[in-house]
Amino acid sequence: MIQIRRSEERGRANHGWLDSRHTFSFADYHDPAHMGFGPLRVINEDRVAPGAGFPTHGHRDMEIISYVLDGALEHKDSLGTGSVIRPGEVQRMSAGTGVRHSEFNPSRTEPVHFLQIWIEPEREGVAPSYEQKAFGPAELDGKLRLIASPDGREGSVTIHQDARIYAARLNGQGPVVHRLAPGRRVYVQVARGEVDLNGQRLAAGDGAAVSAEAELKLVASPGTAEVLVFDLP
Repeated sequence: MIQIRRSEERGRANHGWLDSRHTFSFADYHDPAHMGFGPLRVINEDRVAPGAGFPTHGHRDMEIISYVLDGALEHKDSLGTGSVIRPGEVQRMSAGTGVRHSEFNPSRTEPVHFLQIWIEPEREGVAPSYEQKAFGPAELDGKLRLIASPDGREGSVTIHQDARIYAARLNGQGPVVHRLAPGRRVYVQVARGEVDLNGQRLAAGDGAAVSAEAELKLVASPGTAEVLVFDLP
């Protein structure tokens, strides 16, 4: 079964400096029918104006993943971590017992476009931690690249949940295939371009909740596309 969530159906918050689309209920946007999908709690597509950003604020007991599509995102936190995230890089922050952080667009001329993802951890009260890794074009082009997992395998960032996140940049030369293990479900988020998912067309910003399917076949249609695939319990 594939349930499609179209881009225009998402919640929206436009604060001038921030234009955000919410796949699931978040902040002032509340939709009882879209509270999350398994432990996947938040997919926000954010565009932040030059020189603007989120001032220091706190989180607890959440796995927070940032995936930059265009521009750069500067991160600082109470763990003493400071870095800039760019396209092809993935940042994971485990909030655990509590962490405070800020996120800003360091550019004075270019906006930053990124996805912020929240996944509920399998247990509360873990020690806060931070991780960032880069994945080059050769790792993402034409294949599903594991970027987050519970054991950090294949060089992915480590999350405290039995979930795996894959990223792919598709070029229309053939499908990439993801097989679902028994009892697993998948959420697909199209970051850019258009894809064909098991015969159904998805455009940029669209998502699809998938269950009771043996496998997924994804192909860019037409041109190039970028997708995230969440394999969930």
